[in-house]
Amino acid sequence: MAPSTTKSDAMRRIRTTGTAPEIALRRELHALGLRYRVSYPVPGKPRRTIDVAFTRHRLAVFVDGCFWHGCPVHGSLPKTNAAFWANKVDTNRLRDRDTDRALTAAGWHILRIWEHTGSEEASAMVLSALDQRAQSS
Repeated sequence: MAPSTTKSDAMRRIRTTGTAPEIALRRELHALGLRYRVSYPVPGKPRRTIDVAFTRHRLAVFVDGCFWHGCPVHGSLPKTNAAFWANKVDTNRLRDRDTDRALTAAGWHILRIWEHTGSEEASAMVLSALDQRAQSS
């Protein structure tokens, strides 16, 4: 059973890119002097994009929403139409794993950050990953 039309319309208006946590991270990274690509295409996966891509270092950064990606700390499912939403979140997680496999096969390193992670902590995670990538090159 699919959700009601009004609920579907409301869900369709939810941003998939340029979310507040993603923008906060990008601002923090930019302030640190880092340059990156936004909504960079995932090689071999049409309609999938990397939230923040460091192409030279092949570092893909995803800022995953707690609701949409099933955060173990903050993720929750609506009680109405619970089976539908559980399937939706499971499908999103499977797509995330498939995207990770495709990027890994193409030589990318993946960093997934939950939306509840503060921008300073998230930027520190990105800096650490970039340092590791630079040392391994």
